[in-house]
Amino acid sequence: MAAINISYRASTIITVAPQNVATSATFVAGVESALYDNTGNKDLDVIVSGIWTAGTTPVANTQVLIYVVAALDDVPTWPDVFDGVSSAETITSAGVGQSFMRLAAVLSVDSATSNRVYNCTFSIAALFGGVLPPKWVLFITHNTGVNSNATAGNHVWKATGISFTVL
Repeated sequence: MAAINISYRASTIITVAPQNVATSATFVAGVESALYDNTGNKDLDVIVSGIWTAGTTPVANTQVLIYVVAALDDVPTWPDVFDGVSSAETITSAGVGQSFMRLAAVLSVDSATSNRVYNCTFSIAALFGGVLPPKWVLFITHNTGVNSNATAGNHVWKATGISFTVL
């Protein structure tokens, strides 16, 4: 009789540059990650873990929003301004973004303390009804009133693929 076991891939870095990103009062400006392509691995889910570091003297009671944006097809075609390349982006409007972005995490900036680190972990498949999109990106935006921390190493995002093995 065969046994089915969960299998975790080694974590990989998600290419994204959220350092020194300007604040966005309406959460329309932020940074897009590079494309995560699951068409080769065929994982059933990906767990994303990340850290985001506040800039100098952020406004307390503000937020950092982490979204996931799936490609529309296998070409890939992307919604709105997204293109699968790590870069600064400004979406058309908050309403347009809400039509296709999936909110993965809300980091509550609860203090005006500079360089405070905020962590999160989430499942990509859980955001899409239990099915992992074949290609997706992160979109990170914040309204902290100041630029995010300027040091690249103070913002790290990783992906861990999950599959099953039959023994």
